[in-house]
Amino acid sequence: MTNTTSMMAPIESTEWTLPSPRKAAVACLIATEAALFTIFVVAYLFYIGKSVSGPSPAQVLEVPIWATVCLLSSSLTIVLAQRALGRQETRHFQLWWGLTIVLGAAFLWATAREWYRLIVRNNVMISTNLFGTTFYSLVGLHATHVTVGLVLLSLVSVLSLRGYVRQAHGEHIEMLAWYWHFVDAVWIVVFTVVYLISR
Repeated sequence: MTNTTSMMAPIESTEWTLPSPRKAAVACLIATEAALFTIFVVAYLFYIGKSVSGPSPAQVLEVPIWATVCLLSSSLTIVLAQRALGRQETRHFQLWWGLTIVLGAAFLWATAREWYRLIVRNNVMISTNLFGTTFYSLVGLHATHVTVGLVLLSLVSVLSLRGYVRQAHGEHIEMLAWYWHFVDAVWIVVFTVVYLISR
């Protein structure tokens, strides 16, 4: 009886399907960007303490706690925005999405203030010494990625306010969230290397 029942049960389809081209493209982009950041992080670590003239990181760097809290919190708000869109709660989506933009902008503002302090008050520029060169290259690369992310997030926000973003665009939103999570994950590495290890 058991054999007969099992023979009559429908066979589950095991046919392999191609992954979403959008997801594959973003995954490849993230892998490429991760390799690029790895090169910059390794260069920074290699040149720690090798500057022949000052100042050193310990003399001029302050740990950016507030900026870090803002950026990492934005990973939570973008997830909440995704979920709201999935439930077709447009207003909640716009709220959480907008808060993600505000938190990202606060991070960039804190970075700009840090650079102003380093350049104007401490006279640390990209040509000052090896520390200046590697610091501005690594942190600047990350800030550039945050800026790109904010431009994309702002574009989606404008489209949403005009009624063009719907549940059907869930995968597009997910891909932007992937990128944003990547930017946040990279910051954890940069924060650890630049503001904890090198000090």
